[in-house]
Order: sequence, then structure tokens, then C-alpha cells
Amino acid sequence: MLATGILIFPGINRERDMAMAVEQSFGKAPRMIWHKETDLTGLDLIIIPGGFSFGDYLRCGAMAAHSPVMQGVKAHAARGGYVLGVCNGFQILTEAGLLPGALLRNAGLRFLSMDTMLRVERNDTIFTAHYQKGQVFRAPLAHGDGNYTADPATLDRLEGEGLVAFRYADENRNGSARAIAGIYSPNHRILGLMPHPEDLVDPLMGGSDGKPLFDSLAAA
Repeated sequence: MLATGILIFPGINRERDMAMAVEQSFGKAPRMIWHKETDLTGLDLIIIPGGFSFGDYLRCGAMAAHSPVMQGVKAHAARGGYVLGVCNGFQILTEAGLLPGALLRNAGLRFLSMDTMLRVERNDTIFTAHYQKGQVFRAPLAHGDGNYTADPATLDRLEGEGLVAFRYADENRNGSARAIAGIYSPNHRILGLMPHPEDLVDPLMGGSDGKPLFDSLAAA
């Protein structure tokens, strides 16, 4: 069972949703970590949840990327630890240089809050083992800056090295390059994605399409 911690920044608002999803699959509550902490030893998986860290001033995730805890996250990643960043967490990972590219304003310049459909590009990672390759599942999205962008060489590298985790399978509403909804680091131990699988982990939420992601991690 992976020892798991969830980071909390001022303005983050999805940490309880994420904690519930983790506890439901893992059978154990995660450690909640304030952004000024620096000691992340003993953790296998660090999760950066969604929300509006530091009010999204400057750029989404730009200020959080320089919080003291992120030095611990970088050290954790360097020693092979797992990291999951969702929505604002994905933005923070790109701002911190742990994932390539950037999340820009949505193509329509509007905040989007709705369900979307995601396609699983591969199921041989710790995050997707309980999905089928090519499976399409539902996930809520809620963001104003979810337009994934990178230079053509980076996009080609992500494609060629199998680092695209999820794609939008219905309308690409935010305009993300090549319909990319989530990407991996080269060692597949860091995952960033924009939609919120933690918001569909129980029938009482309206569905459990996101639960296989957490079940995959729990089975590791």
C-alpha cells in the first residue's frame, strides 16, 4: 500500500475530495501536508489537488511552484517517488518544471465546468492498470486555464515516447494541443491531468468512472 500525502496550498479547494477518493480505495486516510512543510520522507505518493492556489495570481500554479514544499516534491520525484497532479496540481507541476509544457487560457476564454469524456492511452502504468487501453470514461472538468500547450518538438516527443496519458474523447473544449488531457513524466511516475477523477468515485456522486485510477494506485 502506497503511503500517500496530499499537499495543501492557500486557495486549494479539492483536497477533501481527493482525500475521500484515496481513503475509499486505500482504506486509509492520507497525510495532509501544508505547503510550508519540507519533510516528505516516508511517502510513496504525493498528490497535488485542484483549486486556485494563491488565487491564481501571476499564472495558475506559478506561486505554488515556489512554495517550500515543492523542494521536497522535487526531491521525492528525483528518488523515484510517485506524484499525481490534478487540475491546478497539473499546472503546478508544469510551473515547477516536473512536467513539460504549460496550461494556458481555455480557447474560448471562458471558465468551463462540465463533464467530459477521456480516453485512456495506455494501461501499463501505476495510475491506469485498472482501466483498459482505449477505454473512454467520464470525468468532471472545472478550469479556466486548461489549454495544454507545448512546442511541436515536445508534443512529438510526448507522442513518440508514449507519455500522453489521457486525451479528450469528445469535444476538445479548452483547445488543448492534440486533445491532450494528461501527460506522464519519462519514467511514468509523475502524472498530470486536468479533469477531476476524484469527483466520480462513488455512485452517490453520480458515477464511479474515476475510481479505477485510485484502485490502480491502491493495488501498487
